[in-house]
Amino acid sequence: MSLWLSAIGASRGVAIGPVHRMHGTDLDIPEYHIAGDAVDDESARFHAAAREAREQLAAVREQIPANAPSEIGAFIETHLLMMDDAALIDTVTTRIRDDRVNAEWALKLQAEELIDVFEQMDDSYLRTRRDDIAHVTARLQRVLLKQEHPVGGCSANDTGEPPVIVADELTPADIILLHQQGVAAFVTEHGGPLSHSAILARSLRIPALMGAVGARRILGDDETVVVDGEAGHLLAGPDDAALDFYRHRQQRDARYQRMLAVLRDEAAVSADGVRATMLANVELPGDAIEAGKVGAEGVGLYRTEFLFMNREDSPSEDEQFEVYRQVVAAIDGPVTIRTLDAGADKSLGRPDKVSPNPALGLRAIRLCLKETALFRTQLRALLRASAEGEMRIMLPMISTVGEMRQARHLINEAAAELAAEGIAYDRALPVGAMIEVPAAALAAPTLARYCDFFSLGTNDLIQYTLAIDRIDDEINYLYDPLHPAVLHLIRMTIDAGRAAGISVSMCGEMASDKRYTPLLLGLGLTEFSMHPASVLEVKRAVMGADVARLRRRTAEILSLTDANAYREALDGLTRENSA
Repeated sequence: MSLWLSAIGASRGVAIGPVHRMHGTDLDIPEYHIAGDAVDDESARFHAAAREAREQLAAVREQIPANAPSEIGAFIETHLLMMDDAALIDTVTTRIRDDRVNAEWALKLQAEELIDVFEQMDDSYLRTRRDDIAHVTARLQRVLLKQEHPVGGCSANDTGEPPVIVADELTPADIILLHQQGVAAFVTEHGGPLSHSAILARSLRIPALMGAVGARRILGDDETVVVDGEAGHLLAGPDDAALDFYRHRQQRDARYQRMLAVLRDEAAVSADGVRATMLANVELPGDAIEAGKVGAEGVGLYRTEFLFMNREDSPSEDEQFEVYRQVVAAIDGPVTIRTLDAGADKSLGRPDKVSPNPALGLRAIRLCLKETALFRTQLRALLRASAEGEMRIMLPMISTVGEMRQARHLINEAAAELAAEGIAYDRALPVGAMIEVPAAALAAPTLARYCDFFSLGTNDLIQYTLAIDRIDDEINYLYDPLHPAVLHLIRMTIDAGRAAGISVSMCGEMASDKRYTPLLLGLGLTEFSMHPASVLEVKRAVMGADVARLRRRTAEILSLTDANAYREALDGLTRENSA
């Protein structure tokens, strides 16, 4: 009998294979007190374990294929850096000494404290970095407990069929090792689509499901299953008809990928002649290479937060300049760099100022306007990098004209300092606002007077408009990009930008999803910025669209007052334009 299991589709594609359940991922951490004269030995045992864990990760790094996406190596480097981080390593030693507890327990307590800090962050992407703490800690714990790592022996079975890995959760290092062993797909009970493991699975084009609660209990080893990473479900015990259907899907998907690759150097022009711009979202300097491989015409969002994380001090002007310079030099096209978008938490050396509600507190541009020394350093570095190529500065979480004017004043002051010092910068450097709170969208006509461009950050715009935390399992079903309020705010922003003669792009996840491309074209959007893996799919959706007709249809749909008719019309618009 067949069984359906719903989950979160973290990486598209269809896989068919036998289940290999990965056991031993849950750790039982002992707690016991140690004698005062045993503290030094216990600390030495912990540091020896940290060295061994580093060696394990370094060995994983050596196994990364030379042609693998740069972000894979970057994730392993991040975990290696965390193993040298004083906030994780030194404080455990202090706990061992002060509390007289064993290393495993001291590490557990410290990890829980750090994870709690990340869980309070407002930015859903940054919040998922708690997983990195958990992954690094688990590796250290296994070494301390002398437990063998569960990854291993997962290669094809006697029939030669690559297995579908079913686990509690997987680390980026696990993904790399399992990829080397030729697995067909990943299914985990925990994790989300923004985790590093999910990003890696997408980069390696391995179908993956996350949040498949109970999968290890329900499924049996060697049981044949179908994993549909796009639909977000698993089918166990498929009959012959189902297997034929999904094998046909696999063949169709392979043809589709070959067809997409041909579009790399094609312009994104709709069937009725409307030109759209395809940009990439980039997190690390090396990601710019991936953007170039898919023909991205520039970078619509470059996040700078990684420069400020996992360290006790702030990056210097020269350090930041070198990173920004590399990104600008690597891209043949405009590069939009977002200034620091961090929340009110301990990650920036503010241990005594944890906000009771970080999502609504001192974060992003609010933090930068309060910590002006921090902001000035970043602005000087950005201005210096602007002399190296086509660049734009984007300010996150702008909600008032006053914030925009203050930020521009500080930019002008930094520019004047550089001019006085004889340092080159782009004197016409565009400065724009990220529209991600309803107040900014509603005030867009006024805000546009102080901006050279807008960029819609739909992840937060939806969150703040609907008062929904999308990674909160209890309420994330209410997170709806197609809610009428959200679509009206998007249209208001685009209309305000057009009226003011400034460009409007979108860098949120809506821009990456080809299902929304016809609707966004209908709303008037022509600049899309997304993960490099989505560029060709969205381009194809643009090339097949009749934009004039979509704009008429979208206007009709937004005028509907009946909720059911509205939803049916939107679904119809998506179906009509499905590739």
